[in-house]
Amino acid sequence: MNDVTLPRFIMLGGFLGAGKTSTIAKLARHYQDLGQRVAIVTNDQATDLVDTSQLRAQGFEVGEVAGSCFCCNFNELTATVERLSTEQRPNVVLAEPVGSCTDLVSTVIRPLQQVYSQPFDIAPYGVILKPSHGVRILRGTSQAGFSPQAEYIFRKQIEEADFIVINRIDELKVSDIDELAALLDRDFAGRPVLRMSAKTGEGFDALCEFLDQRGEFGRRMMDVDYDIYAQGEADLGWLNSQIAIDAENPIDLDNFLIKLIGQLQSDFANQSAETAHLKAIGLWEGHYGVANLISSFDEPVLSLASNCQSKSIEVVVNARVAIAPEILTKLVRDAVAKVAIGFHAKADIRTLQSFRPGRPVPTHRIPVA
Repeated sequence: MNDVTLPRFIMLGGFLGAGKTSTIAKLARHYQDLGQRVAIVTNDQATDLVDTSQLRAQGFEVGEVAGSCFCCNFNELTATVERLSTEQRPNVVLAEPVGSCTDLVSTVIRPLQQVYSQPFDIAPYGVILKPSHGVRILRGTSQAGFSPQAEYIFRKQIEEADFIVINRIDELKVSDIDELAALLDRDFAGRPVLRMSAKTGEGFDALCEFLDQRGEFGRRMMDVDYDIYAQGEADLGWLNSQIAIDAENPIDLDNFLIKLIGQLQSDFANQSAETAHLKAIGLWEGHYGVANLISSFDEPVLSLASNCQSKSIEVVVNARVAIAPEILTKLVRDAVAKVAIGFHAKADIRTLQSFRPGRPVPTHRIPVA
């Protein structure tokens, strides 16, 4: 990485379930290995975010902008960065925006350049592509899984990117990767396309090299219809919950997480509700495991194993599903209770927030001139 005095601001966008958190964690470790001080800022429409818990459990310094997106709470984004800089200003700030947000160049990057009093060295803005939904949306498949308004957000995210990352290539055939690259070139000509697996590390060096480029970035012209954008976000029910699980005998934390995600996948399918992203993290005395479901077309995956058993565990669940929040709440409560009974355990739901995001109203919006 080049020797510069200004902190490097790196924001990676992408739809829900694209693999942003895994990539951010890998980048944080990379820059730490280079002797850089790294701060991470996560973002969600509510509190109790799995991503924050997961990153903190890995020992990273993490701040969270909760309750609204970066663009609608720009002042909290900059305040969070400043809180992370109390003892020593970081060399690198890694920012992970909400996966249903777009127009981030005009509402985050440009205001950082023109409004915020503390200057940053802005890295190229990359968007991580989610293959499972991406190939269906880019093909124009009628059963892509989401409403046209949500697909509009997906396409707008790619449109404003300086570069695109096709993630999860370890899960794809070479022909599928080539098809995705061709579709991106057809619809978004001129954007560099990287191929990467955040899981295996393949292609990660190319991402680091691209992010280290200097120049004029975040300048793509883009019109956004905020009525369509707002409807696209509102098509999804959001749920964040903290749950305490207690059993008479030790239970396998990883097995519990997979059973819970699998139960929810089945329940959502019975409601014909498309999953944008479903995450659960289990925590116990320094151990943690993470299970994910990134779409209704995929299978639940234990993305990080805790390899531990305990009588008491804390579980955080984040669900982003195309269903009414009140139905989502009932499905999660019922699934948690059912899975707990299967482990001869009791579940105490400590917190639960479920809602549809409100209309985005950016603090600043500075279109590219």
